[in-house]
Amino acid sequence: MNLELLESFGQNYPEEFDGALDCISLAVTCSFNKRGTLLAVGCNDGRIVIWDFLTRGIAKIISAHVHPVCSLSWSRNGHKLVSASTDNNVCIWDILSGECEQKYRFPSPILKVQFHPRNDKIFLVCPMRHAAVLVDTDGDHQIVPLDDDQSDLNIVASFDRRGQYVYTGNAKGKVLVLSTSDLALKASFKVTQGTTSATAVKSIEFARRGDCFLINTADRVIRVYDSKEVLTCGKEGEPEPIQKLQDLVNKTMWKKCCFSGDGEYICAGSARQHALYVWEKSIGNLVKILHGTKGELLLDVVWHPVRPIIASISSGVVSVWAQNQVENWSAFAPDFKELDENVEYEERESEFDLSDEDKSVELGPEKQEDDLEVDVSTIEPVAAFCSSDEETEDIGALQFLPIAPEVEDPEEGWGAPPGTAPPIDMQQEDKQQRNSSSKENNSPAPKRRKFRSFEIQLQGAPTDELHPLLNNRAKDKQQSGGKKAAGRPRTDERKRTK
Repeated sequence: MNLELLESFGQNYPEEFDGALDCISLAVTCSFNKRGTLLAVGCNDGRIVIWDFLTRGIAKIISAHVHPVCSLSWSRNGHKLVSASTDNNVCIWDILSGECEQKYRFPSPILKVQFHPRNDKIFLVCPMRHAAVLVDTDGDHQIVPLDDDQSDLNIVASFDRRGQYVYTGNAKGKVLVLSTSDLALKASFKVTQGTTSATAVKSIEFARRGDCFLINTADRVIRVYDSKEVLTCGKEGEPEPIQKLQDLVNKTMWKKCCFSGDGEYICAGSARQHALYVWEKSIGNLVKILHGTKGELLLDVVWHPVRPIIASISSGVVSVWAQNQVENWSAFAPDFKELDENVEYEERESEFDLSDEDKSVELGPEKQEDDLEVDVSTIEPVAAFCSSDEETEDIGALQFLPIAPEVEDPEEGWGAPPGTAPPIDMQQEDKQQRNSSSKENNSPAPKRRKFRSFEIQLQGAPTDELHPLLNNRAKDKQQSGGKKAAGRPRTDERKRTK
């Protein structure tokens, strides 16, 4: 990816619209893998579309759920993806095979799912109006403890950068820091508006690099904290935010916030319109406002893990924002000069001669350069891909998806390695068997591997609540006069329509 050649002292935030990704279905949420080579997009018909972000092409489509996908999270090595749907189901998918490995049924709507940053056997679930749940892939689950005042159940939660702690926030502005291993309370503080009144915590987001995290609150202010300072202050501490970011002119409510890949910039998407605000974290100044199409509402915003690229979702389309690429030809040759107009070139007499005949005096024997051995086998780790506590990259990480051509009528032995073709007698036997089976069963589709299913029981969880995504859609339907319901029709309905 030539990351070492990127200009490190230039501006590292997007400046303009750089095209859109049309997922066929209406996009609702999206998430980049660790390297930023793949982008998973959850759609309103339950499909998950995996984009190859380098080629901007669809690499895989997983028919995941029947109802809209509301949250996605990649595992650290990129081999697994956890998804949540508005029908209260959470599924873990194998990306290469596209098959479901495990399915979890919750009693109430799911607002967010997140894989543990270092362990793909643990993930965090935020059910609606209930405490957050730590789920083990073996089927066990733990309820993340609440504050002393247990009446407030509007909980948001997130793992920290390395998954050592779980941060939770409630509607009364109380933030708890609990260790992931034993869920013991390590620190707590209250987000206050002014001096006395508290404000509700809407989301908690961590930077991929550094120790900073942000809290999006209902008072339309984004507060940036240092996690080390929060832990040092301990229980009932009063850590001061590093920055307070807000739109002083329009008093914008923020739908989604995120850090840049290097943690130096913060992007926030407006809840009123398709507008992205970018601040510099160190100074707190607003550096850019990216405006999308007027009248569109923003659903999700993610920043590329490595590059200055932002992906945003509105009106079911993924918009990509990037820097303006200026061709710099002098970068290819140091002595290259750009000319405003044509100049006649004067060639020297011996400029293109193999040996200079006009050379009169020999300056002694020419030095012969020793042959230098160039190491082409050792792969040096790219700093942008390694965490601060790692020296090497994860070799087993899934960066790209292999794409095989679809062949309607494959020949005998198609796709098999050379030299492994079965003998002619065996081929004839296989043909006869296939013909007989096709007559009897009319060539049934191969059976999918059965996944493990778990029912998660949550005491006191609301069972009659409607997911906010569906709630907003119902309001839109009433305003627009009622459109077709979201979600793919079930197989029996599809058969009837055929």
